[in-house]
Amino acid sequence: MIFHKTPISGAYKLELESIADERGYFARAWCQKEFTEKGLCADFVQSNVSFNLKAGTLRGMHFQTEPYQEIKLVRCTQGAIYDVIVDLRKASDTYLQWYGVELKGDGLTSLYIPKGVAHGFQTLLDDSVVLYMHSEYYVADASSGVRWDDPKLNIKWPDTEKRIISKKDNLWLPIV
Repeated sequence: MIFHKTPISGAYKLELESIADERGYFARAWCQKEFTEKGLCADFVQSNVSFNLKAGTLRGMHFQTEPYQEIKLVRCTQGAIYDVIVDLRKASDTYLQWYGVELKGDGLTSLYIPKGVAHGFQTLLDDSVVLYMHSEYYVADASSGVRWDDPKLNIKWPDTEKRIISKKDNLWLPIV
């Protein structure tokens, strides 16, 4: 795996090193030893899948509050998404900055998201599937978020004729 630092402190874009031939390709998608050697979390306790029927589906911006803050490793396994993270750590050099990257269904690129960073995505294709690995278990009372369209963040989402957003995600408050 190739680890690329992102503009958000502690976040990485990971590229798999694939070996290709006439059959397709083979790549290691996870290696506890490589993550540990990079000083990254290698203890994931939960994995979730998000299936998204239509292009333009937006989920986010989500995080869990203390003491249940989580690290995420996110990969698109089908379709394509525009994945976005926002640094909510007040002591961070990149506080309130955001970063976005396209993840495609070939699964060759993933995003490592540190604790205290909100996460969301918008699907670019119908039938997009996203796989998440989490360092903490989901705790409903710790589930939180910020507005996907908060003017203070000014996230540049892909243009779409129709954006599909849950009522819950539209009710998150802007950052104060």
